[in-house]
Amino acid sequence: MLLLELSIVALLCQTDNAAKTTPPPNIVFILADDLGYGEVGCFGQEKIKTPHIDALAKEGVRLTEHYSGSPVCASSRCVLLTGLHTGHAEIRNNREVGGWGPDEPEGQLSLSANTNTIGSSLQKNGYATGAFGKWGLGGPESVGHPNKQGFDTFYGYLCQRVAHNYYPTHLWNNETKEMLEGNESWFAAHEKLDAEPETYDRFAAKTYAPDLILEEAVDFIDAHAKEPFFLYFASTIPHLALQIPDAELAAYPESWDTEPYLGDKGYLPHPRPRAAYAAMITRFDAEVGAIVKALKDNNVADNTIIVVTSDNGPSWVGGVDMDFFGSKGGLHGRKAQLWEGGIRVPTVVWWPEHIQPNSETQTPSAFWDWYPTLLAVADQEVKETDGINLLPSLTDQSEIPERGLYWEFGKSQAFRLGNWKLLQFNTKEGVDTHLYQLDKDKSESVNVADTFPEQTALMKKLSIEARTKSSEFQSFLDKYHTQ
Repeated sequence: MLLLELSIVALLCQTDNAAKTTPPPNIVFILADDLGYGEVGCFGQEKIKTPHIDALAKEGVRLTEHYSGSPVCASSRCVLLTGLHTGHAEIRNNREVGGWGPDEPEGQLSLSANTNTIGSSLQKNGYATGAFGKWGLGGPESVGHPNKQGFDTFYGYLCQRVAHNYYPTHLWNNETKEMLEGNESWFAAHEKLDAEPETYDRFAAKTYAPDLILEEAVDFIDAHAKEPFFLYFASTIPHLALQIPDAELAAYPESWDTEPYLGDKGYLPHPRPRAAYAAMITRFDAEVGAIVKALKDNNVADNTIIVVTSDNGPSWVGGVDMDFFGSKGGLHGRKAQLWEGGIRVPTVVWWPEHIQPNSETQTPSAFWDWYPTLLAVADQEVKETDGINLLPSLTDQSEIPERGLYWEFGKSQAFRLGNWKLLQFNTKEGVDTHLYQLDKDKSESVNVADTFPEQTALMKKLSIEARTKSSEFQSFLDKYHTQ
């Protein structure tokens, strides 16, 4: 009997030790820049090739009603990393600290010191943390620098304005300014032409920044494959300007482009704007593929969750042809607007053995949910957040309780509750109020605010309660608040 008891104890100890040696899941968050809801194959795109993202969707789950944190870059990234929507977030819009010249100070309004981010939370709990690509939440020597916001390693653009050029003079390697070979001559990423030149070589240089950023991200995986890691890969693609190595244009037909883009709508000219834009999105897809390959090469893919999404909807300037590509996926609006096309983003989650392959969730969710969700993946404590843990919905399609989703952007505000969506705009004539039933009208074409006055009043009340005043970013809604 004693021998049997000792054998049971030994077996339990072995099981417990095995559980303890199972490493925590790795987390890879891949963020596109201005990628529209309809610009990837698994969300209906028919012209642009995105085989790697489509493969992840086939093996994972598509989030068909997922929203970015904001319709523009900096505030969306702030929401993502802090888990606070724009009614509470510190950064609620783009706010520059310098101008466009080569000698101007770099960066946007900085996160405050000791901000609680996904990076800092995971870092404190033993994760190696790396951010690669575009930051936009604090420039050099600021307290918002990624190395001071929870990331052991950073490589890329600290400043969004510099990131408009894919051939910059420099990138940042942590706090070191790294000059790029063959890119010594600075040129503006916003130029116009009066006529098509014989060559567009002046809008390129030797070193294509996305190549270096991807290499550093892969090196990070190689270096930390034996420990839990969090990789935040914030690609600059397909944000304008239209710049892509010429060889990659060959994937798309010359017949697409009957005339060049001369820069009259902002950003750099290009002789084949449609092909260039499509090639840039295919380049982003290839970045996703390279990261997946690095995970598999290091035998850690099966213990890694991958999220692929976009920081906001597609751009409407700089040679982008949203109608040609169906970039908005049947939605109304685009980047810098709170219509669905500006904030609903294509999103895929892949996690072997945890997520049902080729599945879909229509549960409304948003960027501020990733903070509690990713910390739940790591089995870590969640601090103050506006979000909820999405794992039940992602892993077994469980229903998530209905809750309100809030956004504000300059003179506009949006609030979603169930299938109802409120939009308010501050105009010269006063507040313009819209109410939509998204289950019946995803294109937001029929304003039913007057038809359902009680629902409109409720939505207004809830949206006011969902926010606090900001000392940096003012809203027409401030007059309704007393705190």
